[in-house]
Amino acid sequence: MSDGMFRTVSGLRRGYDPDEVDEFFSHARSVYEQGPADTMSGADVRHVAFDMVRGGYVTAAVDAALDRLEAAFVARHRAQFVAEKGQEAWMAHLGTQARTLYGRLGRPDGDRFAPPEGRRPGYEPADVDELCHRLVAYFDTGAPLTAAEVRSTTFRGRNGRNGYAEGPVDAFVARAVEVLLGVE
Repeated sequence: MSDGMFRTVSGLRRGYDPDEVDEFFSHARSVYEQGPADTMSGADVRHVAFDMVRGGYVTAAVDAALDRLEAAFVARHRAQFVAEKGQEAWMAHLGTQARTLYGRLGRPDGDRFAPPEGRRPGYEPADVDELCHRLVAYFDTGAPLTAAEVRSTTFRGRNGRNGYAEGPVDAFVARAVEVLLGVE
């Protein structure tokens, strides 16, 4: 990744702030190539946020680059973990993560996550439950599912107590991505 590698949108449209994006990718490249392995992780990449500005970078291109960068950091972490503790320890680690996910998946549809507090926005339970069904099929039968598919899943908004709270669902999806990236 090099500074200015992304296309910008027209001056009338909004995109990610080029200075912030360039600074982040420059730092990430430096950490990946020379820095200590524990100073940045796939989760750090996944949770980065950029301001939107007129004439900024095309968001889809930056998001795709972030996905690739996250996968690279996860792969590096996996390689270091395996080198230090062995492949069996890595599989045990993934198994623990998967069991935590699977515990949530065992709950009935519409009851997997708490509702949002007060008037906070939430997610449509049917959308979240559909992703959960795909994860169950992955764990139970080996049905194909990739981290990219989970990461790109979108949920419709649902106001009120009939939705799922966004925070717990987002954390669950992030953990599912980590497990799937650890296997890929």
